[in-house]
Amino acid sequence: MAISAVESAGNEDGMQAGIGATDPDDAGAIVFRNAAVKRGDRIIWQHGDFSIPRGTVTAIVGTNGTGKTTMMGTELGLIPLAAGSLSVLGKPAGSLNHLIGYVPQSYTTAIDSNLTAEQSVLLGLTGTCFGIHPVTRAQRAKAHEAMTFTGIADKAKYRLSQLSGGLRQRVAIAQALVCDPQLLMLDEPLANLDLASQRATVHVLAKLNRELGMTIQVVAHDLNMLLPILTGAVYLLDGHPHYAAMNKVLDADLLTHLYGTSVQVVTTPQGDMFVTPSADEPQDVEADTHAPQEVARFHQHHRDTQSSGGAKDNGNKEAQAS
Repeated sequence: MAISAVESAGNEDGMQAGIGATDPDDAGAIVFRNAAVKRGDRIIWQHGDFSIPRGTVTAIVGTNGTGKTTMMGTELGLIPLAAGSLSVLGKPAGSLNHLIGYVPQSYTTAIDSNLTAEQSVLLGLTGTCFGIHPVTRAQRAKAHEAMTFTGIADKAKYRLSQLSGGLRQRVAIAQALVCDPQLLMLDEPLANLDLASQRATVHVLAKLNRELGMTIQVVAHDLNMLLPILTGAVYLLDGHPHYAAMNKVLDADLLTHLYGTSVQVVTTPQGDMFVTPSADEPQDVEADTHAPQEVARFHQHHRDTQSSGGAKDNGNKEAQAS
């Protein structure tokens, strides 16, 4: 994805797919071959053998401590494999990190809240907030286009401390986009956001995939808000990572095993699907997920947007893990 004032002239959203993308006939965007990761003497996961296709939106799911964020660390080349191999964008993990945009879970708390949104996005180009670094007109143009794409151009001069959590998350995404990535990785991008902010964030991700064909990977717990755009999921089960299309992941027995609690998959008359606590779930247990009624409102809005905007239909339904 290349962003420039000239290229954006023919694109109402101000961004276009970049030149020189990797050959689509190459292997998948992310390819694990008998991969394993250890911390000391403890095996985090092993026997990872799958390929994530280019141009897809994939979730990494599993219970706490199963190695979801660790998997992203291996893909970035930050955590070495104990066995097997891993390629990202056709090269060994870590070789093409300049083509990867990464949004950490701790972004909104780790970055200096006194920076403006524009300054934060520019960090994706300058790489540091220390010292005096002259910013070129071209860099400001790229930052502005990234902010326009994520819907925060009018907040460019606001300090992060003045922005809501949802807007700060979109600043983080804009910062990851400004370096023209082919792959966008986000660790829990919807955590601690209200329903409206989650909706806005998902719409940005849908737009990236739909209009730019960007490959996106998301670590997530609650899948409900993401399911309209997800094409597949990596699920960490019994110490092994597996990849499957969403229609295979949305299985009550699999999700019960995965999350360690009884769940049922419920289909509405409209064809929407949710995963909810089973009838025998203790009444005093509050599920850390959205109610189906909440998410149904979002999905109806998403369908309306697809009808008017010509978005591609992934054929996915909704689900919620408790």
